Amino acid sequence: MVLHRPHLTCAGIAFALYLHHLVSAIEVPLDLPQPPTITKQSVKDYIVDPRDNIFIECEAKGNPVPTFSWTRNGKFFNVAKDPKVSMRRRSGTLVIDFHSGGRPEDYEGEYQCFARNDYGTALSSKIHLQVSKSPLWPKEKVDVIEVDEGAPLSLQCNPPPGLPSPVIFWMSSSMEPIHQDKRVSQGQNGDLYFSNVMLQDAQTDYSCNARFHFTHTIQQKNPYTLKVKTTRGVTETTPSFMYPYGTSSSQMVLRGVDLLLECIASGVPAPDIMWYKKGGELPAGKTKLENFNKALRISNVSEEDSGEYFCLASNKMGSIRHTISVRVKAAPYWLDEPQNLILAPGEDGRLVCRANGNPKPAIQWLVNGEPIEASPPNPSREVAGDTIVFRDTQIGSSAVYQCNASNEHGYLLANAFVSVLDVPPRILAPRNQLIKVIQYNRTRLDCPFFGSPIPTLRWFKNGQGNTLDGGNYKAHENGSLEMNMARKEDQGIYTCVATNILGKAEAQVRLEVKDPTRIVRGPEDQVVKRGSMPRLHCRVKHDPTLKLTVTWLKDDAPLYIGNRMKKEDDGLTIYGVAEKDQGDYTCVASTELDKDSAKAYLTVLERPDRPRDLELTDLAERSVRLTWIPGDDNNSPITDYIVQFEEDRFQPGTWHNHSRYPGSVNSAVLSLSPYVNYQFRVIAVNDVGSSLPSVPSERYQTNGARPEINPTGVQGAGTQKNNMEITWTPLNATQAYGPNLRYIVRWRRRDPRGSWYNETVKTPRHVVWNTPIYVPYEIKVQAENDFGRAPEPDTVIGYSGEDYPKAAPTDVRIRVLNSTAIALTWTRVHLDTIQGQLKEYRAYFWRDSSLLKNLWVSKKRQYVSFPGDRNRGIVSRLFPYSNYKLEMVVTNGRGDGPRSEIKEFPTPEGVPSSPRYLRIRQPNLESINLEWDHPEHPNGVLTGYNLRYQAFNGSKTGRTLVENFSPNQTRFTLQRTDPISRYRFFLRARTQVGDGETIVEESPALLNEATPTPAYTKNHVDIATQGWFIGLMCAIALLVLILLIVCFIKRSRGGKYPVRDNKDEHLNPEDKNVEDGSFDYSDEDNKPLPNSQTSLDGTIKQQESDDSLVDYGEGGEGQFNEDGSFIGQYTVKKDKEETEGNESSEATSPVNAIYSLA
Repeated sequence: MVLHRPHLTCAGIAFALYLHHLVSAIEVPLDLPQPPTITKQSVKDYIVDPRDNIFIECEAKGNPVPTFSWTRNGKFFNVAKDPKVSMRRRSGTLVIDFHSGGRPEDYEGEYQCFARNDYGTALSSKIHLQVSKSPLWPKEKVDVIEVDEGAPLSLQCNPPPGLPSPVIFWMSSSMEPIHQDKRVSQGQNGDLYFSNVMLQDAQTDYSCNARFHFTHTIQQKNPYTLKVKTTRGVTETTPSFMYPYGTSSSQMVLRGVDLLLECIASGVPAPDIMWYKKGGELPAGKTKLENFNKALRISNVSEEDSGEYFCLASNKMGSIRHTISVRVKAAPYWLDEPQNLILAPGEDGRLVCRANGNPKPAIQWLVNGEPIEASPPNPSREVAGDTIVFRDTQIGSSAVYQCNASNEHGYLLANAFVSVLDVPPRILAPRNQLIKVIQYNRTRLDCPFFGSPIPTLRWFKNGQGNTLDGGNYKAHENGSLEMNMARKEDQGIYTCVATNILGKAEAQVRLEVKDPTRIVRGPEDQVVKRGSMPRLHCRVKHDPTLKLTVTWLKDDAPLYIGNRMKKEDDGLTIYGVAEKDQGDYTCVASTELDKDSAKAYLTVLERPDRPRDLELTDLAERSVRLTWIPGDDNNSPITDYIVQFEEDRFQPGTWHNHSRYPGSVNSAVLSLSPYVNYQFRVIAVNDVGSSLPSVPSERYQTNGARPEINPTGVQGAGTQKNNMEITWTPLNATQAYGPNLRYIVRWRRRDPRGSWYNETVKTPRHVVWNTPIYVPYEIKVQAENDFGRAPEPDTVIGYSGEDYPKAAPTDVRIRVLNSTAIALTWTRVHLDTIQGQLKEYRAYFWRDSSLLKNLWVSKKRQYVSFPGDRNRGIVSRLFPYSNYKLEMVVTNGRGDGPRSEIKEFPTPEGVPSSPRYLRIRQPNLESINLEWDHPEHPNGVLTGYNLRYQAFNGSKTGRTLVENFSPNQTRFTLQRTDPISRYRFFLRARTQVGDGETIVEESPALLNEATPTPAYTKNHVDIATQGWFIGLMCAIALLVLILLIVCFIKRSRGGKYPVRDNKDEHLNPEDKNVEDGSFDYSDEDNKPLPNSQTSLDGTIKQQESDDSLVDYGEGGEGQFNEDGSFIGQYTVKKDKEETEGNESSEATSPVNAIYSLA
């Protein structure tokens, strides 16, 4: 990341441009009377294009508005008399129109503009008008130039004089530029210099060309033709100067222009040029070597650059030097240019005109365009050389004075008016200005003013009495207040007050100091793979009162944010980056006052471009050289090249890998196989991936030959009991070596006296039928093509097909190892009965029944394999206390043989599995109810249960207590001694063998210890915390209150009312929103409960029962929902009828409270 510092502010740029105005003269407002002032004029040496109209500019301001007149060559120029000449409205600019004809040359001359009003006359400089000229090259005959090889030569250009001078350059007649170096170069005069001529210089001709600026035309001189005479050898010579001549010369230059010194030398070999200044160093920071060090340019020459310079030309034969004496003259230049003078009546003042030059310029004063000596006498004015002194000036003394400073090299002309006014102070700037500046930047507060006498201006801050000048503040004469460094404490309201004897004026400027804009985290250089998603950060800190704009540049041009880019507040994300996204990214954060930027380079790694221009060389029978040109690596070096080939006989269109080479090579010798029509291509690989394949090479056909190898993977095996299938891996296209590839298959029984059978096939498979069962065969497979056979193949042993075994294992004996495993032994079958290859002995067994009554068992058959020729093994993972049956077989490649005699055996008792479940209920704080079920697998006769439990509270645990139960007991109630702690229970069943697996459960945590809960399981939910229960209780309390109010009203009214028959009304399950745990209140809540009716005396009749819900808190078996919530079910009796209600049990029922109130 590159942060661009120092910080750039818009105000700073404007401030720098304004500095030169800080000490300028005070301007007179145009609404006040004032003499003319020239504001715009053409340059002194004015060259115009003859094809265009001529505009000679002269504009001025003043009050009254000035009128204009002109002189030409020192005489009055009557504009009205010439129809081609006009003057612009409210301006003195002359327009000379040639659309209707005329010669621009007729208007060449020296023009001067005069601007007049009631208070004086201002003059422009003398404008020398010239028309641009581009004369034709004079016709001349150029002869062939004969020159000896090694001799110096200069070809003269001599261009026609033009205005301005043309630009010279050398080309051949075919418009090819002439190559220039330290041996051949063009001089400043336009000539072409050869330090020494070589034979190759005659291969072209040389023509000088002149390009004229205004007409944009190029004129070509007739070309020079060289004839170089050669010798046996070119003699080496010491340098000599071709320009300038001799050992010394002099040159005069005017101050302020560029000085160009030139030295061109001949010699063999071409000399080197070096520059020096006598008695010191070359001017620092102003010198530049040009034209292969043959020219020295010194910019903006001053008097200090005078002196002696010398150039040293040297080669291996010697050196020579030339001294150039430089004299610096100067046209006049200002030391103190006269400024407008504004005086009040009775005031004194002076105009100063000081200039320098070489030679010293003469000073001449004029007033209103006339020599001051010829003007009417003025007792309040005194001329003293370069100064005019005014004393006790009065109204009416206004005039424009001209100062002319001239010497032989030029002149200067300046206008300065003297205006006598009597004006109170006025502020020229808008009132209540707001200036914003970035903290620690330089700034200025402007307060332009005017008055006569010239007012005194002072600055104050926040109404304080101290004048601001000095330290961090600097007050300028033009009214500006400059701050070297704006700080936060400099914020406030500044007041400028202008005062003179006629009064005062003031204005206020409010200054706000803002925090700078800074990129605190800019983008960083990244190297990413194509298709990835790089993110360029740009987190900015700025003043919150300024509007921030963040823009992105790519390669210094505005970035187009397309669909693949996302610009965010703190960065830029590029999705699926591509090669075109590579480049410099610049984040620019800007406000109206300043900006900051940070730059980073994004490098995109791509798969390499495909190799190209594949070429086959060094063609041989079994090899060829492949050469290619690598493609662009796309910023990730190529690591490998993969050479692939394709042949058009066996698998046309299919490409195969041939070889792999390092990325540093681009040529390889490839090994080839006979009888293949090769075509190659190359793939480049880098860390990003593989390139596209190159364009395929031309094809190369190799000659055929007999095969050199035989098929591999030869094997013989039977697929049926009376055959043998012989298979092998066929040869591929590069192994065939010739046309008509085939295979000679030979076989015989494994007997030295047996005879061989053979068969020739083209497919990689042959079946031999009518073979004996499982006998060995010797097999050979040999490759053959039209050019011959492969070498003699190796012999492979194969077998004909197998049949099922004919015998079963005998004498099967079983020995019980434990309740889940037995050991087997048997007598192996005779090998002749296997009829194939022995694979394994296999024991099939199944569980026939359990020794426990009424216990269903699965009789699924299972088996255990005993690989190889063995006679013992172990069967494990049996169920204890069960009856099993078992039989054995022998197995070969065809399958199982006959089964042995079925053996029966029992397994002894084992330890039981864990109980199916352990439920824990906690009806109150004093007791815990446990209930469990028998084990799923008793594995024997149960003798009882063992329960261990301990209290715990956090990490603290109590001592372990033990309870033993009979095998039929499945419930236990624990009386708690500690109502706060929880309990952990460990329960296991046992048989005569021992204890079985343990089930572990914990009692639930008490969510509300003050309210006992009816029952808990492992997934306990406290009913007292359920939303529906709380809502129900609130509704009941509200109904009680309403019933009491109704009862009170009815008792107050008195009277008797008929009593309706009670009707059963069931609770609407939609009244309770149990699913989300909420209870909805509405206007219907003011009605009586649906299962109760209100009697006329205000009491509530209980529906069908007066039983308390307390009776069902511990009685009966509570049921639990899947989420552990309790659904209490209870039954009440009246007239031997049962009704059901869905309520929550509590120790004290709220419904009973309602009954008691009634």
